[in-house]
Amino acid sequence: MNFKETLSEKTVQIEGILARFLPEEQGFQKRVIEAMNYSILAGGKRLRPMLMAETFRMFGGTGELVEPFMAAVEMVHNYSLVHDDLPAMDNDEYRRGRKTTHVVYGEGMAVLAGDGLLNYAFETACFAFEKAQSPAEYEKVAQAMRVLAGKAGIYGMIGGQCADIEAEEHQEEVTEELLLFIHEHKTAATIQCAMMIGAILAGADREQVDAVEKCAYNIGIAFQIQDDILDVTGSQEVLGKPVGSDEKNGKITYVTLYGLEKSAETVASLSKEAIQILTSFPERNLFLEQLVEQLINRKK
Repeated sequence: MNFKETLSEKTVQIEGILARFLPEEQGFQKRVIEAMNYSILAGGKRLRPMLMAETFRMFGGTGELVEPFMAAVEMVHNYSLVHDDLPAMDNDEYRRGRKTTHVVYGEGMAVLAGDGLLNYAFETACFAFEKAQSPAEYEKVAQAMRVLAGKAGIYGMIGGQCADIEAEEHQEEVTEELLLFIHEHKTAATIQCAMMIGAILAGADREQVDAVEKCAYNIGIAFQIQDDILDVTGSQEVLGKPVGSDEKNGKITYVTLYGLEKSAETVASLSKEAIQILTSFPERNLFLEQLVEQLINRKK
């Protein structure tokens, strides 16, 4: 089986895991649940749950302990997209080739759907406690919960979003340091979250988890810079979302600071270091290495 076939098979497996944890669309709150599920079921790469699962396997993890967290991290990611698309943020009308949540359900319901996804992510992650088989596994789940909360919160993704909004209002003050802070906290944080949780649940030691965090940082920064590149060079037909939105919204990106050539060189350098870290662990996951290369160097 080649990489594309394996990727497709694993994506289908992840879709099945997500489907098992989605809330049922019923009751007086049915509308907000429909909006939540609309976002989750819009497709996407399922990058974060896949990175989590493959890191879990790389460190010898087996069983279902990781599955609630796989669903949870995808919920956190989708909540951020729902809010990011709002008129108060990026004001995007399309994502993954279809209308965004606020366009379909209205702004108020989209805000609630994002809130609901973030909260339900933690409800979902708590199912891992039911799957834990020993005190050691309970401790692993508790550690994973702390990582999930930290990387999603004010010292993680929300903090990055805050800095991003303020940067738009003070473009003349945007430096490389600030831009990297935004990329680290808005994009890399959830990738770090995914891979660190996979490592923790599989029993990786502290030094290994720290190395995974650094690897995921590189992946996240490279992923975001590549996203900035595609916003300039890509097309809406291929990407499934509007291009040129960064320029339209007056955003300072790595591309606007350094140009396409240096941005591409940085992506290549970060990618190389990330792969070197992955190959340094006792057991290699060749699919994970291929996945990282494909994601960073993607064209859509």
